[in-house]
Amino acid sequence: MLKQSLNYKLLQKLSPQQIQLMKLIQLPTQAFEERLKQEIEENPALDTGKENSDSLDDDLSNEYDDAGTEKIEAEDINIDEYLSDDEIPNYKTQANNYSADDEDKNVPYAAGTSFHQSLKNQLNTFTLDDEERAIAEFLVGSIDDSGYIRREIIDLVDDLAFTANVFTTEEKVIKVLKKVVHKLDPLGVGARDLKECLIIQLKTKDKTKFRSLSIEILENAFDHFVKKHYKKLQEKFNISEEELKEVNKEISKLNPKPGSSYAGNNKIAEQIVPDFSIKLIDGELDLTLNSRNAPELHVSREYNNMLKGYQESTVKSKSQKDAVYFIKQKLDAAKWFIDAIRQRQQTLLVTMNTIMHYQYEYFLTGDERKLKPMILKDIADKIDMDVSTVSRVANSKYVSTPYGTKLIKEFFSESMKNDQGEDVSTKEIKKILETVIAEENKKKPLTDEKLAGILKEKGYPIARRTVAKYREQLDLPVARLRKEI
Repeated sequence: MLKQSLNYKLLQKLSPQQIQLMKLIQLPTQAFEERLKQEIEENPALDTGKENSDSLDDDLSNEYDDAGTEKIEAEDINIDEYLSDDEIPNYKTQANNYSADDEDKNVPYAAGTSFHQSLKNQLNTFTLDDEERAIAEFLVGSIDDSGYIRREIIDLVDDLAFTANVFTTEEKVIKVLKKVVHKLDPLGVGARDLKECLIIQLKTKDKTKFRSLSIEILENAFDHFVKKHYKKLQEKFNISEEELKEVNKEISKLNPKPGSSYAGNNKIAEQIVPDFSIKLIDGELDLTLNSRNAPELHVSREYNNMLKGYQESTVKSKSQKDAVYFIKQKLDAAKWFIDAIRQRQQTLLVTMNTIMHYQYEYFLTGDERKLKPMILKDIADKIDMDVSTVSRVANSKYVSTPYGTKLIKEFFSESMKNDQGEDVSTKEIKKILETVIAEENKKKPLTDEKLAGILKEKGYPIARRTVAKYREQLDLPVARLRKEI
């Protein structure tokens, strides 16, 4: 049995414009520029003030509020709303909040030989038969960016058979690896683990007493060495502390990642483009938005002329009506995009300005101990925006300060209470912990228990396991591994 009924529902939906705005807000500067270029390419109604100044005579009016969702007739379009009679367009009278020193800079990428190509080129200096060359090239191709071959020899033998149609043995592969690949530059490349990498480098150098001793220690007591069991090493090899110091010095000169040291690695260098700049001017903080986040967009002259032509024509043909439908669609999209960019600029500035004033003492001094506890909700409440909006700004944006370029989310931290009952930032505690470890006696490094005691004396009563957690977050090893001879 069919039945009809009428129900009322209250639903909350995001409009396409809101979704577009959220996506724009989370983009960092370089990604935003790419998105801008894409929109300009896809929408011919959009134009910028950089390529052709002749097309900047008219800007897009903000008076048109049609949502563009209902079906319209060509006669219903008020073309005057899209046209401006002003001789000076709005974009020429706008003052963007950005530094005059901002420039559009392209990152130059050096052209050169890649790491793996350099290794292959070096193979030409060896006399090899066809099978050996195929094996050597396959081994070079199996080297990772650090310079290591991480796979088992048996797996390489199988891959040679399946992918290169080279049927060989483990013994032959190992022979080519040691006689050819291990001789390539940089020294140590092609090693299967750190132990082999260090020994290869030592064996290629002139023999001395301490280099020979270093090789012996690495070959027979590698685990003791990396775990810094110095007493056991002295007993095992019957050497003095001074001799062990010389061995340690010799090994410390070696490169544990030979691949990463190759100057021509040809990796794309990451360039951080700050979205904001904070400067100290006469003792006061001055915040500016990067000019690359404030593009000048407006409707192109060609679209103006098309609309005027339609307005002035006495007979409206079907093709003209179709053209007006298309123009209206593109103009609506252009208006939404320009509005989204303006809202993006405003959101970025309001959010960063609030963060700057919240952490005013830090930005004045650069002392991380001055950072106040701050979570996303603290800023969201102040600017009356959603936490997710603040998160989009903080997670992907950088700010240039007198103390370096910082990721904005680094200014956020949880709070802990000190012995006075005051809320202090966990970043402040980490900074003090880092300083204490840097100043410790490396012959007798402080355990986590002792570090917890020192922090308690300084007014920060935290547990040993919390000290261990902060130490790991600072990428600092345990006391035994910080020990020096």
